[in-house]
Formats: sequence, structure tokens, C-alpha cells
Amino acid sequence: MQQDIQLKIHELRDLLHRWNHAYYVLSQPSVSDFEFDQKLKELEALEQQFPQFSDDNSPTKRVGGDITKNFETVKHRFPMLSLSNSYSKEEIQEFIGRIEKSIGADIDFTCELKYDGVAISITYVDGKLVRAVTRGDGEEGEDVTANVRTIKSIPLQLKGNYPADFDIRGEIIFPLAAFQQLNEEREQNGEPLFANPRNTASGTLKLQDSSIVAARGLDCYLYQVFGKDVDFVTHLESIERAANWGFKVPEQSKKYISRAQSLDEVMNFINYWDEKRLELPFDIDGIVIKVNPYAYQRELGFTAKSPRWAIAYKFKAEQVSTRLEAVTYQVGRTGAITPVANLSPIALGGTTVKRASLHNADQIEKLDLCEGDTVLVEKGGEIIPKIVGVDLGQRLPNATPIQFPLNCPECNTLLIRKEGEAQHFCPNEKVCPPQIKGKIEHFIGRKMMNIDGLGAETVEQLYDEGLITSIADLYDLSYAQLIQLDRMADKSAKNLLHGLEASKQVPFEKVLFALGIRYVGETVAKKLANAFGSLHTIRQATKEDLMAVDEIGERIAESLMEYFQDPDNCAQINKLIEKGLQFERSQQPTKTSTVFEGKTFVISGTFSIERDELKHLIEQHGGKVGSSVSSKTDYLIKGDNMGPAKLEKAISLGIPLWSENDLWQQLKDFPTHSKATSSEFIQGKLF
Repeated sequence: MQQDIQLKIHELRDLLHRWNHAYYVLSQPSVSDFEFDQKLKELEALEQQFPQFSDDNSPTKRVGGDITKNFETVKHRFPMLSLSNSYSKEEIQEFIGRIEKSIGADIDFTCELKYDGVAISITYVDGKLVRAVTRGDGEEGEDVTANVRTIKSIPLQLKGNYPADFDIRGEIIFPLAAFQQLNEEREQNGEPLFANPRNTASGTLKLQDSSIVAARGLDCYLYQVFGKDVDFVTHLESIERAANWGFKVPEQSKKYISRAQSLDEVMNFINYWDEKRLELPFDIDGIVIKVNPYAYQRELGFTAKSPRWAIAYKFKAEQVSTRLEAVTYQVGRTGAITPVANLSPIALGGTTVKRASLHNADQIEKLDLCEGDTVLVEKGGEIIPKIVGVDLGQRLPNATPIQFPLNCPECNTLLIRKEGEAQHFCPNEKVCPPQIKGKIEHFIGRKMMNIDGLGAETVEQLYDEGLITSIADLYDLSYAQLIQLDRMADKSAKNLLHGLEASKQVPFEKVLFALGIRYVGETVAKKLANAFGSLHTIRQATKEDLMAVDEIGERIAESLMEYFQDPDNCAQINKLIEKGLQFERSQQPTKTSTVFEGKTFVISGTFSIERDELKHLIEQHGGKVGSSVSSKTDYLIKGDNMGPAKLEKAISLGIPLWSENDLWQQLKDFPTHSKATSSEFIQGKLF
């Protein structure tokens, strides 16, 4: 009896999945709404009667109803990197030229729409949706699985010959018709209207009640597959295969994606959609150009922030004119003074714009800004508002030019401007309130110390009450002090203290980043931590020692020297050490041998193992891996399908060529350890 019920439930789920795919993905409804609803009700009744056969990926979950009070932060299995942007044919031409020069061959590309929505990464295991995560900061995002399950164009159960375990990336969008209907309903109910589809899609994904998400009619296009066990030759092939598994992907028949073999074909695609984009049922803000063959994508690799094999062309931003009400000045945590234009509110790109950055004194002078000017405003990259010009025909008689201040607007200290720098700075970093609070806010940030229960408002309150004047003061806070603050209840105070205690286990490279040393960002902090192992060693390093580290130039080295020569900074660090923060790596990198000590390698082509694995092997035995062939290169490791440019340059410089087998021969007498990390998959079989 129960087996018959279970079989009936499986049959109903399969039938409803197929009907749903036909309607929402293929736009080819195969049954009436009435028939669909009757089968759905039948399945709901059976699942309620026999809860032992429940399934999170059942079609009945599409209606939502789950309540999520806190969205868990999840580390991406494969980092969600952003794309470099371009705005002209010349920049696209430069991109294509750079790719072909690096590879040494003519390359075909794919052009596809750049959907103006919310990036999402979805994990499927054994054909079932198991997790959906937002982009977040690229390394970590928020788990919004319950809400994503309600989006009918996203399959809950795949079909066909799909990989056992993979991630697929895409964009969740708010169709214009659904967005308009939502705003009409809000207007009828006397509720404020939403500004634009993209922001509303983002906000909808964060709603606690998934039934509201289900009712809003979000949609999704999926366009990139990542995994260890998937093996495509080209990006277009991956799109076609993903469609066969049940995903809604960019359609070639609608010209949402197309192959291009020249600059002219790329620009034809761009120009077509620049003209036709307003006819689409959803918003786009540009075109994405990708190298089509995956072998070349792997060879080109990645920078720290973006793939070298892809670029986004952004459509020209809309311009509007409005009145400049005033210019105010913000003081950042480094003391940099940023002028801000306060504008008469104006609608631009679906949002109301009231402010725009003027960047620095040179920008004000270049624009020849005067008080009360009528200015032209656009969104840089269709995101950040900026002033691009002045309507001189509407300038007021005897208008007063905007003068950049001589003194800090917060502490009245005389501003300085170092030679070669665009910005003015307030040098009073130890007293100027915005700088002090800014440094503390930086320290507690998510990618730094990530202290639970402590945000910018609380920092402001603690500073105003005189409880903190530096990051080290945070670790002197007591429950008795916190409980006296406005809006600070027992639980909040305990959470904050627990967050501070937990931060003492944050690894050294994040603590180093959190200190806020000028020019020491996340990547530089990691390189310093890896190279020196402890803060003590960094403090003892000479300028030459620092500059010997990869990507550490003179400016960064001088900033580090200056920071550690300041007695107040040293006293603060000593206090943090006393409080138990991590100022050395818990595990120092170990080398298996020094057989490659002092040697620099360049790797090019494809190999039997991932290129990142080869890099690790070389470093494991004391060597370094460079990105391009030069006179400093000792060996070129030549793989299959390598570009001729690197080969020709290596031969011209007399650099020895090694095959993969040659490398293994050098290491045959040494133990070798495997390295399985997400970065390995990025460089290798991520497709």
C-alpha cells in the first residue's frame, strides 16, 4: 500500500515538473491551468497525509511558506568573480587584441545579454537543487535556498544526463510586466512604489516569508556551469547542455547569445541590443563577451578580481539635468577628503538621485562648478551617480565658483596634498573623529574581524559616549558599560562581547588587513602574512625585504615602514597582542624540498592535472611561478595547445623548455602531496 502511494507521489512530481518546465522555461504550455492546479492539489493532499515521503524539491514547495529569520552566510565553492567593464569599441578591440596576442591565435567569442538582476549560484547534487547562494562579496554569500525554490523557471529536479555534483550561475530578474503589476497593486493599496526591478528583485530574495517571494513572479536565466566532473569544449556547448538538463538559458533563437569571430561581429551584437533592449521583457545594462573555447579560458586564467577571458560592455548611461544645491565634504578613515554634490532630487535609471561624488579638487576645477549651477548627471556604469558637465546657458549671473576648503571640515586641521596624489588629506588622524570612527568600522568589517553584534551605529554610540577612541579600546569594553547604552539590551550586550571574544581567533592575514594600514588591502595582507609569517617579522623587515614580496612595491613598503615607526601604532598593536589577537600564522607553509629554489617557471597549455596543481608542486619544491615569459624566467613548462607567442619568446631568449613529464622526472625522488582547493577548480575543470 505505502509503496503504491510513494510511486503515485513520484509520478505526480515528475508530471508537474515537466509541465512546469514546458510553461516557464520553454514557454510552451502543455495543459490548462485548471488541470495543473488539480494535480498540484492531489499531490499536496498526498504529501500531507504521508509526510514520510516529503521532499524539499517537490513542486508543492513552489508556493513558499517557509520563514527564514536569518540568512546563513555560506562560502562559495567557486568564487563569484566580477567582470571588468568597458564602454567603447576601442576598449573591446583592445580586449580582443590582448587575448589573441596572449594565445597566439584567432579566437571565437560568445556575446550574451548582461541581465540587470541579482547574481545567484545554485548547487545541484544528483539532479536535485540543494542550495542557492547570493554573490555577497564574491567569497561568501547568503543562503536564500527557500526563496529560490519558489522561482518557477529554476528546476528543482533535473532531467537527462547531468553531472552528479555541480554549481550553475545566473541572474535572478524581475520581469517588467510583473514589476509593473506589483507597483500597480501597491499604488492601489496606498503603499510606496518600488524604485526599479533590480533593487526589488534583490530585496525580494531577502524576504523572510517565501510565500511572498513566490507571489512576486521572479524569473532567472542561468549561464555558467562550474564543477569537477563536467567537461565541455566550449561555452556555447555548456549552454546547450544546461538547457537539456532543464535550465532556462540564454536562447540563440532570440539572439540572447551568439557566437562572434571578429570585432565587427561583436560590435554588431552590441549595437543590435543597444537599440533593441527596450523591447525586452526585462532590463539589461550591457553585453558580456567571453572567450568561447574552455581550453583558452583555462590558459588565460584570472586576476584577483576577474577572469581575463571575459569582459562586460556597459551601455551608455542616461543623462539628466538638475540643480546643484551645495557641495559638502566627507572625511574618510584614511583622512581623504571627498567632495559630495548635493542635488535637487531627480529620477535617473529607476532611482531617485540626491547626491553625486565629485571625487577631488581637480574634478571641481575641471567642471568649473559654481554654486547653483544646472549640472548634467549620469550613473557611472549605471550604478554610481556622477556629474559629467555643466549647462553654462543656465548659469546664474555673478555665480560664485566652488572653492575647495583649506581646512578639515571636521577638526579644522590644515589639509595637505602629497605630490602625485589627487586627493587632499587631513593629517590629524589621531584626533579627527571621522577618521577614528572610520578605522574602527573598517576593523570590525565582514572581511576583516567580522565582529558579531557590532556595527557602524554602535561604533558611533560607543565613540560619542567616550568608551572607545581606538580599535584596541574595543577589547576593554565591559557588560556594565554596554548595558547603560540606549537601545542596548542584555542579549545585545552579551552578543557584542561574545563577538569580540570570538574575533581573537580570526587568522593573522585578516587581522593585518583589519589594522587599516594604507595600501594594505586584502590581497596584500595575505601575501605579507604568507611571506613573513608573523607581525613581528614584518615589523623587523627592511624596505628591501618588503619589496622582495610579490606585488609589494615601493609605495606599499614605505606605507608599512611609516606605520610601524609610529609609537602610537606600535602601542596599539602591543595592546592587541596582549588581548590575544592572532599576529602570526597558525600554520607556516612547508616545503617538500628545495630542488627548485631560486628558479622561476612559466606554465602554458593544458596538462593531465590542473595548472594550479602544477603551480603548487613547483612552490612546494621551492620554485616560483610567473605569469609571462621574460629574461627572469628559468623554465617554460609546455603543455598541449599552448599559444605560440610564449613559445617563440622562450626560444628567442634561450629559455629551456620542459614537458609535464620532464617536471615529474625532476620530482621522482621526492614525496608529492595533493592540493584540492576551489582555486584548483577555477584554473582547471570548473566547466
